[in-house]
Amino acid sequence: MAETESKTSNKNEKVGSVVSSKMAKTIVVEVTRRVAHPVYKRIVSKRRKFYAHDEQGLAKVGDVVRIIECRPLSKLTRWQLKEVVRQAVQVTTDLSALGIVTPARRVASKKKGQKAGK
Repeated sequence: MAETESKTSNKNEKVGSVVSSKMAKTIVVEVTRRVAHPVYKRIVSKRRKFYAHDEQGLAKVGDVVRIIECRPLSKLTRWQLKEVVRQAVQVTTDLSALGIVTPARRVASKKKGQKAGK
């Protein structure tokens, strides 16, 4: 009878957005929840950051992800990435296509002008 029933884990799950993915195999997930203030009964949003293990490096900054509780993997990491719920829109930073002059190009063009003037 125990074999036919599917095992359901009692592990805690949270849904949040990825704030940082600069570490190797680790992401920082910010979980926002809305609760009533204990005295004033006004709705207040509270935020908490969790470090989660991302083995394949699937999550990027801005993605909405589901994380699941696990054993301690490092000093701060106690969560694992379960799935990417929604991917963030990736914006390109190629400003040359728009014709915008970046500060680095502006400095380079000034140096060229100074060399020609001498």
